[in-house]
Amino acid sequence: MPDAAPIDKRRLLTFVSVLILVGVELVGAGWAAGWAVGGLLGLGETLSRILEALLVAAGLFGLWRFAQAALEHEPLNG
Repeated sequence: MPDAAPIDKRRLLTFVSVLILVGVELVGAGWAAGWAVGGLLGLGETLSRILEALLVAAGLFGLWRFAQAALEHEPLNG
């Protein structure tokens, strides 16, 4: 079995930077959307927090899928 190529530090730094940027956008949008919808519909604090948590979880799932797709198209080693 051939040895794997070492991880390119520049690609790793770019990948982590993009994940931070996209993650903040997705999680922030989910949190804000949960807060806004909960307020508009008058759901109360508990239901609004549950909605926020669900949308933040959806944002984290989106971030995970984004990271998988990014690594498929641009591997860190090479």
